[in-house]
Parts: sequence; C-alpha cells; structure tokens
Amino acid sequence: MSAAITAARYGADHDDPAPRPRHVYRELVGVPLDGLLLDITGWTVMERAVGASLRTEIGRYGRGGRALYGPRSGDARLWDWQGDTP
Repeated sequence: MSAAITAARYGADHDDPAPRPRHVYRELVGVPLDGLLLDITGWTVMERAVGASLRTEIGRYGRGGRALYGPRSGDARLWDWQGDTP
C-alpha cells in the first residue's frame, strides 16, 4: 500500500462534489468508503498497482485510522476494500 496518501475522494464533499475533466479515477468498493471516487491522476503505474491507505474517521479505528483499498483482479477500475489499519 502507498503510505501517507493525501487523496481526493469524490461523493462526500459538498465543496467539490463531482469528478474533474481529464482526471483519472478509481471507484472504491466496500466499507467504509464504498461508492466514492479516488482521484489517481499523476500516480505512477506502481502506485496504481499497489493501491492506497486512505485516512478516514469512519473506519474501524476511528480518527487517525486508515482504510486499505487495492485494484480488483480483472477490473482495475474498481478498488476493493482490504481492511482497516490504525
């Protein structure tokens, strides 16, 4: 997993509710960020292959915790939840 990623997630932020043109996104599948889009514009091939550790307050570990997401086998446009970490 990529460490300390500051990532844009769309669908939950009222100030920035929609994807931007010419950006690359992955849909997050599974709790706690199910249905949100992750902006991966500018990520390297390796970063895209590994996935992301995303800060969230709504995961198992609450504030300061992270949700782990990675590419789905057979459809890398979808990133599946792989668990939470403190």
